[in-house]
Amino acid sequence: MSSEQNDFLFLDPQQDDEIVVEPSRYWDILIVDDDEEIHTVTQLALSGLEYGGARLRFHHAYSGAEAKNILTQPNDISVIFLDVIMETDDAGFQVVKHVRDILNNKRVRIILRTGQAANIPEEKVIREYDINDYKTKTELTRSKLVTTLIAAIRSFEQICLLEYQAQAMNTILSASKYILGQTDIKVLCNKALEFMGVILGCKSNGLICTKLDGENFIQVLGGCEKYEEYFGEKLVNVNQTALSQVEACFGQLTHQYTDNSITFILKSKHRRAALYIESGGAPTDIQLQFAEIFLTNISIALDNIRLFVKLRDAAYKDLLTGISNRTDFIERIDDFQNVSENKYVFVLLDVINFSDINDGLGQDVGNKLLIAIVERLRAIVPTAQLLSRVGADVFGFLIPKSEFVLTDFNEKLSPSFSAAEHVLPIDFRIGLCQQQDFQGSGLETLKVAYIALNHAKKIKHKEGVYYSIDMQEKMEWRLGLIRQLRHDFARGKLEVWYQPQLSFDDLSLIGCEALLRWPLENGTYISPAVFIPLAEDAGLIVDIGQWVLEQACQQQKRLENEGTEICIAVNVSVPQFKVKGYAQTVKNTLLKYGVDPKNIELEVTESVVMDELDTVINTLRELKALGIEVAIDDFGTGFSSLSYIQSLPIDRLKIDRSFIKDLNNGDTGAVAGLVISLGAKLGLKTIAEGVETQEQAKFLKDLGCDEVQGFMYAKPMPENKLLEFIGKRNT
Repeated sequence: MSSEQNDFLFLDPQQDDEIVVEPSRYWDILIVDDDEEIHTVTQLALSGLEYGGARLRFHHAYSGAEAKNILTQPNDISVIFLDVIMETDDAGFQVVKHVRDILNNKRVRIILRTGQAANIPEEKVIREYDINDYKTKTELTRSKLVTTLIAAIRSFEQICLLEYQAQAMNTILSASKYILGQTDIKVLCNKALEFMGVILGCKSNGLICTKLDGENFIQVLGGCEKYEEYFGEKLVNVNQTALSQVEACFGQLTHQYTDNSITFILKSKHRRAALYIESGGAPTDIQLQFAEIFLTNISIALDNIRLFVKLRDAAYKDLLTGISNRTDFIERIDDFQNVSENKYVFVLLDVINFSDINDGLGQDVGNKLLIAIVERLRAIVPTAQLLSRVGADVFGFLIPKSEFVLTDFNEKLSPSFSAAEHVLPIDFRIGLCQQQDFQGSGLETLKVAYIALNHAKKIKHKEGVYYSIDMQEKMEWRLGLIRQLRHDFARGKLEVWYQPQLSFDDLSLIGCEALLRWPLENGTYISPAVFIPLAEDAGLIVDIGQWVLEQACQQQKRLENEGTEICIAVNVSVPQFKVKGYAQTVKNTLLKYGVDPKNIELEVTESVVMDELDTVINTLRELKALGIEVAIDDFGTGFSSLSYIQSLPIDRLKIDRSFIKDLNNGDTGAVAGLVISLGAKLGLKTIAEGVETQEQAKFLKDLGCDEVQGFMYAKPMPENKLLEFIGKRNT
């Protein structure tokens, strides 16, 4: 055997009596030539050869078009013997371009063969085409043919190795970054197996398991593909082959290999764990080297999660109360999903103002309260199933409808609870979902129960609310409207309109109130009474409120530049006042647009003032120090004590339209008169909103009201109409 045939084995055709063991893999060789004799001669010259334990397997194409078709199909062809001139003079070159440029196959090695080399210089072909060699058919003797093939296969093998190494390293880097940040054991195991499958070049059918201290069984931490559903199961109930391999792994502290699987030991001082994967065959040495690197990262990730000491409790139990947690509930409620039955009811109850107890009395008292609630629930609904803590202050359970009476349950739940040295009266909100409304998954069932619970909280219903399909439709409508509001606000589709405010003395223009408007594409507008609460629920109101303030500042400057200096009033919501440094934000906004503070008024409702009185007073004082006027909007509607008014640094009381609309129509105007009188005694101006008739205006003016706003004088209007309004008054 010549030196250039190193690593090849020539099988002796005389040894017919020997048993020949078929190799487990092949080098796939594609011969492309329109001369059938070339196919026969080439295959004959190379038949019986092996390289690296693999024999040659030949594929044949008799034209460039046929070669393209073969190469387009899934294959692992390593070398192509390619004729240049076939159906066209450049058919071979077109195949090369197709392989490299269209199929983007950079691995397969290409040996061009031609009977007319002089037509195309060898140097030009090598330079312009990504090929291994370019030979005439006459110079390719058997020896040179073998030598050329050896070089091509080695090149192919090296390229594949380099590609695998790059891919494996990238996989390890990406996988490690992902799993090291995981806190969910189930997701961690699933992804670790998924990435290990990529490294080993096999499917990710497998599982990760552990043997906990004090336990005599091996438990599944998580799996992938067909093993994904066995989270938390004993391995003995899952797969006997895996069990025996894992036991051997733990006993010998070494990896275990079979013809179709690998079991890796995951080393750690603190626990015993193993990764079992159905590899479908023996991996290569390089694959095992990269797998070993990745195993180190999996071990670190498992240690980080710290679920090995009390895995089952961490997976299924609430550590504080000892009852099932959200995960356990979601998985087990699936067993009760049956659209043809309606035997059970799912009860979900929320502790009202639990955060206030935690903040005011401390977390220890809060924890003791939660434990006391669980003890009460166990006592009053002893037949309940799946008693679970599904949220920080939310509990749920399943109970036969025949054994549950809501009024009795509420009565037994209502007595005060003892927590530490405290006796605490606790209110609950309850959402209920009947079995006929259970959804296809535990998570979806929990979702519909939460819809009922949120509805009970929204309407402050103390008894409890059963889920109905119209609740979900309403919820979906709200969510859809919130999404649309986000979209339209982000794209600048909201508008600010202005309603003029006049002095009662001479009906001169003294200011405007900035009012938010939301136009739709069809030309209609959504009522602020609808979308403002949605904006508050969605956390948009702070950004929208700041945008309105900026619009008002810009409008004020435009009017001032045109010779009209008036004050523009802007409404402020509760969430805005709760933002730290709100007064400074307002100051910065006025400075940004160069607006004199006396030309901006902030309107706050009683709900804002009474929410956190001390904080609000401090903020109002900061605003007053800047020179900004403050008005109490909708004064009198909050049913709050009037005593706080004296302590507020405010300038104006705004009489709500509800105290005006029925004047001279059965309403004596006592409340309106009281507000005007109170304002006069405190040195505050009063402004009446919603004035629509001359009788209302006269009545209020006679009572001593200072200012007025309403449809009788001017409706809310966009900027262009406001300019027209001002222009007409000035002519």
